[in-house]
Formats: sequence, C-alpha cells, structure tokens
Amino acid sequence: MTTAIQLIPQDTVEQGLALAAAEGADGCVVIVAETSSTNLRWANNTLTTNGAMRGSSVTVIATVGAGEGTAAGVVGRSSVTDASLREIVSAAVATAKASSPAEDARPLVAGDAGAGWDEEPEETTVSVYEKFAPALGETFQRAGSENRWLYGFAEHEVVTLYVGSSTGLRVRHALPRGLVTATGKSGDLSQSAWVGAATRDFSDIDAHAIDAELTRRLGWAARTVSVDAGRHATVLPPAAVADLTTYLYWCLDGREAFEGRSVFAKPSGGTRVGDVLSSQPVNLRSDPLLPGLETFPFAVARSSGGSSSVFDNGLTLAATDWIRGGRLESLTTSRHTAELIGAPAATPDIDNYVLTVDGASGSTDDLVAGLEHGLLLTCLWYIRMVDPQTLLLTGLTRDGVYLVENGEVTGAVNNFRFNESPVDLLARFTAAGATVPSFSREWGDGFSRTATPPLLVPDFNMSSVSQAS
Repeated sequence: MTTAIQLIPQDTVEQGLALAAAEGADGCVVIVAETSSTNLRWANNTLTTNGAMRGSSVTVIATVGAGEGTAAGVVGRSSVTDASLREIVSAAVATAKASSPAEDARPLVAGDAGAGWDEEPEETTVSVYEKFAPALGETFQRAGSENRWLYGFAEHEVVTLYVGSSTGLRVRHALPRGLVTATGKSGDLSQSAWVGAATRDFSDIDAHAIDAELTRRLGWAARTVSVDAGRHATVLPPAAVADLTTYLYWCLDGREAFEGRSVFAKPSGGTRVGDVLSSQPVNLRSDPLLPGLETFPFAVARSSGGSSSVFDNGLTLAATDWIRGGRLESLTTSRHTAELIGAPAATPDIDNYVLTVDGASGSTDDLVAGLEHGLLLTCLWYIRMVDPQTLLLTGLTRDGVYLVENGEVTGAVNNFRFNESPVDLLARFTAAGATVPSFSREWGDGFSRTATPPLLVPDFNMSSVSQAS
C-alpha cells in the first residue's frame, strides 16, 4: 500500500507550478496556507475545553491564453497530498481551458524569492495563554463568590502563507491573531454583559480587567428601565463603532460604486471619490504595517469578483487613505477595476483599518460624563443591509444598553432594533474620543484588526423595541 505524503509548503508550490506547465497552462499561481491554532472555552465559571489544531489548504490558479484572451481556472482543497495535488492542478487547468477570457486578466505579478521563503510554517501552542489562563481561573473564583457567571472563549492562530507564481514570485508571511470574547451573567441569569478584545500574542490581554468591566456593567443593570423606541442621544464605545465601520469598510468597493450599486456611487454616474462625506475631520485608513494591527503585506485573492482579482496575487499592499478629513479619497480596486473607474493605481483591500477624528481625545467614560440624558450602547449584532444606496443597516442591540442621566449610567434598558447608516453617522456625530484598538462583537471573529474612537450620536435611530434578551 502506498502512503500519501503531505508536502512541505515550498515543495507544494514548486510542484504545483511544474505540473501546471506540464498540463499546458500558460501561467499559474499556487497559494498554500498553513494554519496552527489553539483555543480555550469556559462556561459556568469553569474551563470546559481546550485544544490545538493544524490545518492546511492549497489554491491553484491556472491561466491559459495571453493578453485579453487570458482565461483562468481556480481550484482549492484542504489537506493536500502529493497525489491530490496532481488532481487539483489538472482540474484548474481544465477549468481555464473551458472558460471564456477573464475581463480582469492582467499579467501575473512578477518577482523573486522574498525574505524568509525557505522558512517553515510558524506554530502556536497553548503556552500562549501562560499568563492569561491562571488569571482567568482567578476570575472564575471571584465570580463564584459574587454570584455571577462567566462564559466565553479565547482563540489564537498563526496563518503562514506561501504564494508562488510562474513569473518567479515567491513570498511568505506568517501572521498571528488572537481574540477573547467574554460574557458575564447575573446569578439569576436575568442580566448579561459582553466584553471582547483582539490581540497578537495575549501579552496585552488582562483577564482581571475584562472581568472588572463585566462586573461594572452588571452592576449598572441592578436597576432596569423601559425606554421607548425613537431617536436617542447615544454613546457608542469603540466596539460598537467597529460593528458599523467594518460594514462600511467592506462596502468601499470601486466596481460596485462605478456601476451605481452602492452609497459611494454618484447619481449622475461614476464614483464619489473626491466628495465630502462629512464636515467632521474624519479619517479612515489602512496600512499592512500598522503597529499592533499588522497584516499580510501582499494581496491574496482566491477568487475574482467586485474589486478582487486572482491575477493580483502577490501585489504589494501600501498604506491607503479611504477617507481623509471627511473626504472620500479611495475605493478598493484591483488593477482591472482601477483602470475601469479611472483610479491612478490599484488599491486592494487590506485586512485592517483605523478610524480617527482629528483632535479627538478622551474615553467612552468621558463622553458619558458629558451626556445629560441618553443611552450607552455597548454592542450590536445580527447586522444586515437594508439599502445599499445609502448603506442603511438594521440589526439588534445585545448584552448591554444602558440609561445615562446627568453624566452617569443609572440602569440597564430594554433591547432595540436599530436602523442606521454608518456613512450618515460619520456626518452626524457631535463628539468623539481617542482612537483605541477595538473588537467588533458582530465581525471580530473574522475581521479583528481595527481601531476606532467612541462616538456620541445625538439622534441614533432605535426604530423599535426588541424582545431579544
């Protein structure tokens, strides 16, 4: 019996490229992703599970033809062996030969072997929780003595990407990412609060601080108040701002705007690049080298669509201003989309962003202290699009809406359904705090490299009361 052999990443790339050439492909890109992850989960003040996992995937992009006549075929699979690699490559080449020319076809990104190409994939282990886990155990003891319940999970992963092309490109990058999401409940389970955080290595995660914030919010909920739906002065902490800003960021698609299908489209045709979205000095920026929010420094596309193109794999990413001083500066584009909409250069999406307001300082607590009457909204969930032309979103509040009176939080209130556009909010907020690393309750498990300020919105639209709890 022949045993299937798991290839090392660099061999997978080289063999995949050689096989594609032998099958008649004119060009090829091979993407190998090696993932190492570990997690902790807890419930009822007890650690319930922990584990470590390894995974791998291979994506082969084969091209046939040249120039505007180039077609592409893409096939991906996990846990690839030497035998199954041949099947993947053959399928990708066959798909390319059977496909029509791709409108986004461009010459594959050229290059050579970058720094670290020969290095092995990086790994994480449960030792990443060396300081966090003992502190977490101490919070369990404290919660039990105070008649509270703690639930949550922590995850850490390292993804090592290898991208190679028939044009000589060989790039490798290892990227760590971690997160914590924690929920506290009162002893009778009638009240709950949530806190989350993102990290690269857990050295900056303080389990005691997370528990202290959960305790504070549950303390606010000792008094409950019914509040009617309507427009309310509302403080949004950085986490809630990230809930909304992340959706806005994902909608910065140049193709959709050019075709009139988004809030960033001009009614008369074309995009709104150059238009003032807000009179406030708002800035939205991405940079793969942002300290603490570092991400892959090159484009990775396993499919084409919108402003993403498989032909752009390996394209170097650069710092990009999306909004500067309230003015729309850029939209996400592939090389093809950039030419289509008349942009000076391609600006692929980057897996991070920072939202800032010039001159803003202070914290969420400072915004609360300055509010005479209104709400503190800690997180949102089940966010969905209502109208792409205005980027109107709807969703529900969750695990913490609080009443603010005379600058103090005085109780918890019922949940709401909201209807708001994050683009409109950036033009309507009346106060902001300093930008800090943030973690979206709704999107953080997949998009966690964000930094946002707290905002005060004078008329946040709580469209109806929700029975969700």
